[in-house]
Amino acid sequence: MSDTVKVPQPAGTSTTERENAERGFTASPSLAKNLQTVLVDFIALQLVGKQAHWNIVGPNFRDLHLNLDEVVAIARDGADEIAERMRALHATADGRPAVVAEQTALPEFPAGEITTHDAIDLTVRAVEATVGTMRQVHDEVDSADPTTADIFHEFIAKLEQQAWFLSAETRTPSD
Repeated sequence: MSDTVKVPQPAGTSTTERENAERGFTASPSLAKNLQTVLVDFIALQLVGKQAHWNIVGPNFRDLHLNLDEVVAIARDGADEIAERMRALHATADGRPAVVAEQTALPEFPAGEITTHDAIDLTVRAVEATVGTMRQVHDEVDSADPTTADIFHEFIAKLEQQAWFLSAETRTPSD
């Protein structure tokens, strides 16, 4: 078996037929691609959050266990909202496992048990990568569809708050 992941085709680039459909705004190929890019990171963030949630051990386990569920809930809501926005704009959302694995910008999360402190650092990196993707495509998305950019703003704020909540666990006051 090859070490490379084969992404099934098509991978989120097709559009719906317009027959008997609403006549509203249709996503351009570049807007659809940017939304797909954000979608796969939200899906991957859900998986990272649950992987950490199931396997953390160590100090402050319970609080972190619950906080990770908050991150997962935001990521699930984000994935659903972005996918539904894509469908409203006649683009096809693609959240298949092979597509997510191939396209996500999130770093790989380790297998097995992980200390609470390591889980915090790795989860914060995953949250920041998801936010980074939204910020990276934001201006192009805003130019094409300010409504979608508004959705990004909501989730950027929620995720940055979670990164702060998580990272506060391992920080010390500055002088």
